[in-house]
Amino acid sequence: MLTLTDIEQARAKMKGIVHQTPLEHSQTFSRLSGNEVYMKLENLQKTGSFKVRGSFNKIMSLTEEERARGVIAASAGNHAQGVAYASGMLGIPCTIVMPKGAPLSKIEATKSYGAEVVLYGDVFDESLEYALELQRERGMTFVHPFDDLVVMAGQGTIGLELIEQLPDVDVVLCPVGGGGLLAGVALTLKQLKPSVEVYGVESSACPGMTAAIRHKQPVSIAASNTIADGIAVKKPGNITYQYIEQYVDGVVCVKEAEISRTMLYVLERNKLLIEGAAACPLAALLYQKLPFRGKKIAAILSGGNVDVTLISRIIERGLVEAGRFVTFTTVISDKPGQLNKLLRIIAELEANVMSIHHQRIGAKVLPGQAEIHFSLETKNEDHIQQIYQVLLKEGYDVQFYR
Repeated sequence: MLTLTDIEQARAKMKGIVHQTPLEHSQTFSRLSGNEVYMKLENLQKTGSFKVRGSFNKIMSLTEEERARGVIAASAGNHAQGVAYASGMLGIPCTIVMPKGAPLSKIEATKSYGAEVVLYGDVFDESLEYALELQRERGMTFVHPFDDLVVMAGQGTIGLELIEQLPDVDVVLCPVGGGGLLAGVALTLKQLKPSVEVYGVESSACPGMTAAIRHKQPVSIAASNTIADGIAVKKPGNITYQYIEQYVDGVVCVKEAEISRTMLYVLERNKLLIEGAAACPLAALLYQKLPFRGKKIAAILSGGNVDVTLISRIIERGLVEAGRFVTFTTVISDKPGQLNKLLRIIAELEANVMSIHHQRIGAKVLPGQAEIHFSLETKNEDHIQQIYQVLLKEGYDVQFYR
C-alpha cells in the first residue's frame, strides 16, 4: 500500500536534490477559461520533467547490492533522463531502452548523464518488453517508469507542494499516460484535502487510461502517433490503475490540434516552452473538456523537453490554425508590372509577404502566363477571407491552401 507517510519520506530524501517548482498564476488562461488558473511548472524541474522525482526516490531506496548490479529502464525520454541523472549522481551503472523514434534531444540528454542508451521498438511498450529481457539477462534492477509504489511516492511529492502553495485549490488537472504521476498526486491530495477534485488528461490519439476505466482494468489499445509522446502508453499500469480508480474523479481526452495550439499559446503568452504531455491539462481547460467556472484550478505542466525540430513545426501549424499564416496560388499575365500590381493589392490589405515562388511551366499555366505561389503572414481568419474576396473582385483566380 502507498501511504502519505511514504510520500512525505520521499520528499525528505530528495530535499536539496530535486527542485520545489513554482506555482504560477496565469491571467491569460484564467480569462479564457473563466477560472483562476495556476500552473505547476515541472517543466523547470531538473532534467526538464517531473520524472526525476520518482526516479531519484526509487534509486535511493536500492540496496548496496542492487546498486552494484546497476539499473535499467525503458522510456520515451523523460523517465530516461531522470533515471540517468539519479544514477549518475550515485555512480550506478545505468542502461536505458528508448523507442527508435524518441526525440534526438532526449536521447542525447540521457547519454550526457552517463547512461548507455539502447534504441529498440517503435513505441514505448515495445521498448519496455525489450528492457525487461535485458534486465533478466544482465541481472540489473529494473526501474519502472510508473507501475511502482516507490516511483509513485516520488511523483506524489508534487501534491505536497501544491497544497502548501495553494491551500484553497479546488481542482487539479494532471497529464496521464501510465498513471504514476496521476496516481501519486491524487492519493496525496485526497489524503490532505478530500474536497479537491483531481482529473487526468490524455491525448485522444492514445487514450489508454480512458480505455482502462471503460473496461474496469488496464487493457492494451491501438494507438496513433501523438505529439504528447511523454504519455503515449498503450497499457497503463496495474498498480497505478487501482489508485486512479479510487482517488481520481475522471479522465478526459484532448485532440492533437488542441495540444499543439496550447503549446504555442503557452509559448507566446507565458513565455514557457512545454512539451505535448504538459500542454494537455491546459488544453482541457481551453477547449472546455471540463465544465468548470469560477474555480481555483492547478494544472501540472509535467515537462519541457521538446525537440527543437518539433518547435518550428508546432509554431507553423499553430499559426495556420489561428489564421495567421496562409499560402495561395494564382495565375497572372507574364508581363512587366503584373506581379507588382498584385503585390500592391496585398500590401494595401496589410498582409506581410513571407515568400514568393514564380513558375512559368505547369498544367494550369498557358504560354504568356506565370503561376505565383505566395506565403502570407495574416492577422486572423477574417483577414484571410478579406484578402480572398478582394483578389476575386480584382479578377484573380486564387486557390488558398491551409
